[in-house]
Amino acid sequence: MEYLDFELPIKELMEQYQTCSLVGEESGVDMKLACSQIEDKIIEKKKEIYGNLTPWQRVQLSRHPDRPYTLDFINGIVDKDSFVELHGDRNFADDPAMVGGLAKIDGQSVMIIGTQKGRTTKERQHRRFGMSNPEGYRKALRLMKLAEKFRIPVITFIDTPGAYPGLEAEERGQGEAIARNIYEMCQMKTPIITIIIGEGASGGALGIGVGNKVYMLENTWYSVIAPESCSSILWRSWEHKETAANALKLTPQDMLKEKIIDGIIEEPLGGAHYDPQVAYNNVKKNILTNIKSLKNFTGDELVNHRQEKFIAMGRFVG
Repeated sequence: MEYLDFELPIKELMEQYQTCSLVGEESGVDMKLACSQIEDKIIEKKKEIYGNLTPWQRVQLSRHPDRPYTLDFINGIVDKDSFVELHGDRNFADDPAMVGGLAKIDGQSVMIIGTQKGRTTKERQHRRFGMSNPEGYRKALRLMKLAEKFRIPVITFIDTPGAYPGLEAEERGQGEAIARNIYEMCQMKTPIITIIIGEGASGGALGIGVGNKVYMLENTWYSVIAPESCSSILWRSWEHKETAANALKLTPQDMLKEKIIDGIIEEPLGGAHYDPQVAYNNVKKNILTNIKSLKNFTGDELVNHRQEKFIAMGRFVG
């Protein structure tokens, strides 16, 4: 387990607990009471730290290297061996930063699409840290259109620092691909449920983020720009990233208050990486509940519901 800077007090207590357990095993002395007391201290410290997180600390947690990614969530919520990954945009190439395919959740057919990061250095390079090229967004749109044809609900998982900013991406129409997805998703006659499971930055997130229902996991963020990028633009350095994070109002609580999202999905104490299965179960329950609530909507009603939802986000002053 890796620990972030603000989690170091928990790390120290965990090391004390491990030492206590080891001493008990090696010496044969009953250390259960001492270990139990340390366990209580760990829980108290976790509640203290994670109950008072700053926006920047939530950003850090959303990027935790042990945090489950899109494919982890897919494998954690779908019926066994039911996920069939589909590849390619039928135009240029397959984008490994964007994954998707058909699956079943408790027997319910779904199309799941999401941005995928990598664990190892090689995999991170292969998946470009979850930053999609235009072909990734075009693949996502192809899969959504396929789902619409058979009236299959679409589930999108967002975890990206933004669309890939490379020259080749711009040459192949990055802006057009994202804009096309937003336009098409606004008119799609099948239920769309969007969940931010990590980072939700800029157009990279919006390219698969126009849903009838939009949710965020507890330790995630959603914004037009990353705090570091905002800091570099306003102050010409990353030193003010914490100030930028506060100003951007990017936490799930901020997003819910501004009615940008429909709700917050609870995570295990400390983050999804502490107990991924709990996070999977909470996400699965949320998806099934929302599919049930949207099931009786007609295609036109789903379109109107989605469009009215996003139009209502704007504030106009005469």
